[in-house]
Amino acid sequence: MSTERVPVSVDVTLPRDGVALLTVEGFLDVDTVPELRRHLSDQVSRGRHHLLLDLAAVSFMDSSGINALLQAREQTRSVGGSVRLISPTPTVRRILDLTGVNTAPRVAARPPVGG
Repeated sequence: MSTERVPVSVDVTLPRDGVALLTVEGFLDVDTVPELRRHLSDQVSRGRHHLLLDLAAVSFMDSSGINALLQAREQTRSVGGSVRLISPTPTVRRILDLTGVNTAPRVAARPPVGG
């Protein structure tokens, strides 16, 4: 397994008014998170208060990455928006689960019919 660090890249698309899809690729750590934070903050300042973060290509995330997600969630909530995670890798999902961070809404199970 390679120990070479992968820089982060963030691609932003605008699926509709007020919404930004940020496709993140690489490592999210103390060295690369400022780039992600810059993109997140920029989108909110441009009036895109609902952020979708596609994490399917994020191979590693440390506590600074978690902190950036939480900060973005608070920033968007303060203006009536939201942050949703899309397809976190198993590694990232495990980190989110272990730390209790959950930025995606839970879907309640429907009660059984007739009972």
